[in-house]
Amino acid sequence: MVKKTVELPVFNRQGQEVDKCQVELDVFATRVNRQLLHDVVVMYEANQRVGTVRTRSRAEVAGSGKKMYRQKGTGNARAGSRRSNIRRGGGMAFAKRPKDWTYRLPKKAVRRATRMAILSKIVDDEITVLDELSFSGPKTSEMVALLGALGLSGKKVLLATAGHDPVIWKSARNLENACTMRASDLNAYAILKQKQLVLTRETLDLLKLGNWQGSGTVDQGEA
Repeated sequence: MVKKTVELPVFNRQGQEVDKCQVELDVFATRVNRQLLHDVVVMYEANQRVGTVRTRSRAEVAGSGKKMYRQKGTGNARAGSRRSNIRRGGGMAFAKRPKDWTYRLPKKAVRRATRMAILSKIVDDEITVLDELSFSGPKTSEMVALLGALGLSGKKVLLATAGHDPVIWKSARNLENACTMRASDLNAYAILKQKQLVLTRETLDLLKLGNWQGSGTVDQGEA
């Protein structure tokens, strides 16, 4: 079981604490189910597999299908055609074929896992709340300065915004360890993959409402 309520510090762009906000943890989940999080993360990773591998069987490689030499009397081990999988240039035993690895867990389970992932970030003190986040224009240097002021330089960071903000997205897209995502697109895999979750106060208020999640379609990364 986790605490019912926590106080999260709110920082400005200079990294100074300017306020505190209370969060009722029950709006996300009553506990963190590690098995459910594991199952959902495995699902997202499996759905990213391309599955286009293909190798040739002995029926598809070039070469004669004739027996190489007679069965007995040569002193050699018996042998079939040159296309046998034990010979160089032969076909592969149990040749691999293209496979679709995608599958889906129940929509409610995927959404519950997303809420549990947010809860785990709060419990593990891996969440940062910003008073506001806006740039006059796309500036990677300003995003680097912001992360440095928050003490997040070099850490993998997920910036969650209330809606799509092209300026914030363009400012972070060239940073190796930073990515941005709308609140409606958050999912357990994206949250757990990054070390720190950075939210604006507006995004946090949206998450508290409980109806921020999208349609739950796994293919689009919504949970």
